[in-house]
Amino acid sequence: MRGKRSQRRHISAKRKRGPTENPSLALRASVVPLAARVGRVSLVAQVGMALAAAFLLSATASAAAAAEAPKLVAETYNSGFADAHDTFNGMGAASDGKIYYVLCSQKHDVAAQMYAFDPATRNISHLGDLTEACGEKAMKAVAQGKSHVNFVETRGKLYFATHIGIYKLVDELETIGPPPPGWKPYQGGHFLAYDMATGTFQDLAVAPRGEGIITMTMDTRRGRLYGLTWPSGHFLRFDLAAKELRDLGPACLGGESGKGSQYRKICRALVVDSDQGGVYFTSGEGTIKRYRYDRDAIETVAGEDMKKDYFGRYDPASSEHMAYNWRQALWHPAEQVIYGVHGPSGYLFRFDPRAERLELLERLTSLASKRSGMYDQFSYGHLGLALGPDRRTLYYLTGGPIYVNGKRLATASKGEVKGLEDLHLLTYDIPTAAYRDHGAVFYKDGQRPLYVNSIAVGRDGAVYSLARVTEHGHTRTDLIRIQLPATQRQ
Repeated sequence: MRGKRSQRRHISAKRKRGPTENPSLALRASVVPLAARVGRVSLVAQVGMALAAAFLLSATASAAAAAEAPKLVAETYNSGFADAHDTFNGMGAASDGKIYYVLCSQKHDVAAQMYAFDPATRNISHLGDLTEACGEKAMKAVAQGKSHVNFVETRGKLYFATHIGIYKLVDELETIGPPPPGWKPYQGGHFLAYDMATGTFQDLAVAPRGEGIITMTMDTRRGRLYGLTWPSGHFLRFDLAAKELRDLGPACLGGESGKGSQYRKICRALVVDSDQGGVYFTSGEGTIKRYRYDRDAIETVAGEDMKKDYFGRYDPASSEHMAYNWRQALWHPAEQVIYGVHGPSGYLFRFDPRAERLELLERLTSLASKRSGMYDQFSYGHLGLALGPDRRTLYYLTGGPIYVNGKRLATASKGEVKGLEDLHLLTYDIPTAAYRDHGAVFYKDGQRPLYVNSIAVGRDGAVYSLARVTEHGHTRTDLIRIQLPATQRQ
């Protein structure tokens, strides 16, 4: 494989199906209380005092905003894939110190591409074409356009899964896109392994019914891969030793192909209990479900659920949000509990599967979002949650409202993306429950990273993600790197 010297870029970006960004909208302000007493004076004097107070309020608010909301600068890189589109998850920090990631495609004949970034040399290596890795390059079938799952590493290999990249809207719902004339339909998502030493891919299994694999995890101790298909939400498990794929059936009612009351958003995070081998996920109505390794079956956790007043109220049959599903969740091996975030509300929680108890910890949103009292602009919630190398710090990439002349930018009434927002990097120290908003993230020219739903924390202490990059009028998704100043590290 040939490494390619990465190039840092100064960029701007536009969000798909969102409002167009204006570079002049980078100004932000916060409302700061001002105490002022006005005695019995003339009307003219009162007006003068009010004007002075207003001026003082504006100056105080600007100073407070500058002091309380530090800015972080993200470096951008060019992986050399002009067709790259939004990647959800699709990253991992591996034991060799490199950051592995997938850039997706929305074209029927262009596959997603896999890369590795070496923090020591700042070089990017192209590792492979995912259609080719699945053995479908000569088939003339709709490409393996996406991978929306994080890498799981074990015994020198990275395990992940592929997903479809083209869609068709039917009754305002996304469905699998039909093939163009002369092309075969999408063949289904694959479970794959990548050998970091040899640079080779291994095709393990393909999802039935031509569906993609939108959610995946792995029990590395028992050699089992698990996935949820899209759009029907079937639960799959693949045993490495036996080379056996089993479909346990629909796990999310009708999934995202369900009609009317049968529609349910598919959970985007499967979590393995590494000690007992259970696999946990949620449903739109708030049920917590558990795959039992000893029974090879799925059951409902009877003692707890995700339907909390603090999360808000949702119609689980709506496509506008993730309802009561957890958005992102991960296993903490030392505590043997699950940490996760509910998407729309942004609440961080801890779920103990043995006690069957869920405890809310903190509203893990930006300070600006907390003060506004409003949800963030991406109605599904953010996926960029990761446990750092110290195994005690949670890193989270989330949104924050933008203020112009003291006014919060207006939002759209419907849609996944309701408006522009800042990107904030947060940390949460688990032992001390210390929350910190490290500030909004910008590129060097002042533009914002947009459509961010991935994260990897490197050994170098940097946070990596995949965001939209605009250069010379062309927008692509690519790698970005955020280095926290030493004074802001936990």
